[in-house]
Amino acid sequence: MPAYIIVDVEVNNPAAYEDYKKLTPGSLEPFDGKFIVRGGAAQNLEGDWNPSRIVVLEFPTMEQAKAWWSSDEYAPAKALRQSASSTRMIAVEGV
Repeated sequence: MPAYIIVDVEVNNPAAYEDYKKLTPGSLEPFDGKFIVRGGAAQNLEGDWNPSRIVVLEFPTMEQAKAWWSSDEYAPAKALRQSASSTRMIAVEGV
């Protein structure tokens, strides 16, 4: 069953976040992860949620999604993201 990581990002340091964006794609490859959404324009349809940046990643399984998030491959990028932004992130199984 596929799994998705959904990220709501508020970038606090745009220059450092640009470096993060360059590091992340290569870290996804060993886990068969891919971007579905990467910061495209978002429009609010209901409620009061107005995120500044949304990212959605797809993985073949929840295990691969969680393995990527905690991997050595992603660790340098993750540290950079955490220092350059405020993030809300969830993993959810698909259908």
